[in-house]
Amino acid sequence: MEREIAKQLLSINAVFLRPDDPFTWASGIKSPIYCDNRLILSAPAARSVVEQAIADVVKKHYPQVEMLMGTSTAGIAHAAIAASIMGLPMGYVRAEAKTHGRNNKIEGKMEAGTKVVVIEDLISTGGSVIDVVEALREAGAQVLGIVSIFTYGLAKGVERLAAASVENHSLSNLDTLVEVAVEENYITAEQKEKVLNFRNSL
Repeated sequence: MEREIAKQLLSINAVFLRPDDPFTWASGIKSPIYCDNRLILSAPAARSVVEQAIADVVKKHYPQVEMLMGTSTAGIAHAAIAASIMGLPMGYVRAEAKTHGRNNKIEGKMEAGTKVVVIEDLISTGGSVIDVVEALREAGAQVLGIVSIFTYGLAKGVERLAAASVENHSLSNLDTLVEVAVEENYITAEQKEKVLNFRNSL
């Protein structure tokens, strides 16, 4: 599965690898990789593979799940499609509570004690998804874990998730992706090492 998802992400340019012409992340970091999983939504063939994989991973690791919760905004559509495949209720968690109406941060009807799996598109440092987990816990949810599409495997993210006592299962990861990228001639073996060295330096 990790290899198949990596191939799909590369084929639709959802993951860009530019070891010799790095991107600038919002944080100012110069990175040889940029991931935009929003592109999955406009690529029906890849979307079908990814959403079925999300549903399969949720079923495998969290068979007792009662509801999927997407992260705002990138995880919302993926949670909705996977929940439709599984016949489950779905909701999402806002980055900030609304300042009007009922001032909701959590959207969708969720009773206290509901067994929830959080759907996220990308795990980097883990900060935003942990905020979602904490908001759900404060609302009384039993958060079983996270299922994400892709992870960079940053040490900071792994450590933060462990500290928050939350488990993450990613459909694919950077190590697998760069292996596939070399095999499919997206990058050279030397460029692969540049990408991994960058990740390991953070």
